[in-house]
Amino acid sequence: MRTGYRGGGEPIVEWRARTVEAAGRENLASPSASGECACKHMISFLGSLLSRLGEVVMRSALTPHGPRTKTRWFIAFLMWAAIAINYIDRSNLSAAAPVIQQQLHINSVDMGIVMSSFFWTYAFFQIPSGWFADRMGHRISLAFAVGWWSIMTALMAAVRGFGSLVGIRLLLGLGEAGAYPSNAGVTAKWFPDHERARVSGLFDSGSKVGTAVAMPIIVLLMSRFGWQVPFVVSGLIGLLWVAVWLWYYRDPEKHRYANQAERMYIRAGQLKQEGMNDRAPLKWYELFRYRNIWAMCVGFFTLNYAIYFFITWFPDYLVHDRGMKMMTMGFVAMIPPLAGLVAELVAGWTMDTLYKKGFSLTVVRKIHLVGGMVIATAIALAGLVHSAAWAVVLLAVSYAGLEFAACAIWSLPGDVAPVNMTSTVGGIQNCASNIAGILGPIVTGAIVASAKSFVPALTLSGAMTLLGALTYLFWLGKVEPIRPHLHMEALESSTQA
Repeated sequence: MRTGYRGGGEPIVEWRARTVEAAGRENLASPSASGECACKHMISFLGSLLSRLGEVVMRSALTPHGPRTKTRWFIAFLMWAAIAINYIDRSNLSAAAPVIQQQLHINSVDMGIVMSSFFWTYAFFQIPSGWFADRMGHRISLAFAVGWWSIMTALMAAVRGFGSLVGIRLLLGLGEAGAYPSNAGVTAKWFPDHERARVSGLFDSGSKVGTAVAMPIIVLLMSRFGWQVPFVVSGLIGLLWVAVWLWYYRDPEKHRYANQAERMYIRAGQLKQEGMNDRAPLKWYELFRYRNIWAMCVGFFTLNYAIYFFITWFPDYLVHDRGMKMMTMGFVAMIPPLAGLVAELVAGWTMDTLYKKGFSLTVVRKIHLVGGMVIATAIALAGLVHSAAWAVVLLAVSYAGLEFAACAIWSLPGDVAPVNMTSTVGGIQNCASNIAGILGPIVTGAIVASAKSFVPALTLSGAMTLLGALTYLFWLGKVEPIRPHLHMEALESSTQA
């Protein structure tokens, strides 16, 4: 299945990436027109995309009993949009950090604490958010999450110092905790198993689009209107998304725009069918009995340690270690996320293709997990080269490797979770991974403050990605759904023996 096409048959996601890259080249060639060109390209893209999505919705409404509808792909787009907004909101602070540090008199160590504070609540509320999504339904859980964090993002414009910055960031993390666990659960309900990797790659690619596209626009808004304006604008965009989600989303059996042919196609392609009832076979803490849950947690921790360098400290690295001006930094910061976007979409396609050709889920997932994490070790080399251009190239390669693995990581909850517990498993692995989000910015800030260089921090990130490759290769076992009754029978047999 294809993710959505514009008029000439070109995939929407590919068209968007190409449009953004073209805009970046044009803007760099003519700095004086950078802001106007970027805005024109974005307005043109959004108009065309909304027109296309309207056509998809209307076709779904007009064919309730005819050929199979494609309602699930509009839901996939909404999941992608939620993650894109999520990362736009995160990118606001990293882009504004140099200005905020100067205006509010915050040093590098304190800014590391500010950046890290988001992850304290973000990590802690992952498991409750996953549990809440599985129990209350994903329509409510995702709307609550996006609405909450959008309000907190807008309130960032009112901060006046270190204390208020930390406080708002803590509340922001609480809301954003619900995004990925909810999306994992929606994917398990709405898509057959052989489309799971593509959808996981698609919605997670929103993080790269949110980071890459947002950066130059955020810098433009900051330079024209002040650092507070991007926070308000992105908060309003999030609230608009909430209204659309509440209007459109329902589970497959209850959706007015999904016909019977689509529902049968989805359910026939699922090894386990989620959402048919609300019973969970385990308590959430009982999931820690299983080896694969631990491997998923440790492996994702190592990936996130590296990737949150890009989310938090990358703009500061380009400005201070590589001497780039703010507007140049805004466009250069797009390059690694765009490389990651392409890599993740490719990974989704290759995983689903290999699975349909008969390869086991274990082989398919491990090829991408281990291979991606090995490629990501290029981050360590970026600090050792003298050329800023080569450093950006190596960081782009590293980001691509991380996202090649990330597509498989966000397929794993649907692969491994017991029935009706996909969001809970997604919350557990994301909780562990975002402990790296707590530690990483603080450790990086402390290293930069003491060494006066990012080189040791980048080397440490490279070592973490290598550890992640070994974790997925040797610790992660057979990729299959957890069946609690089989586990209990095995325990009883071993006890009797």
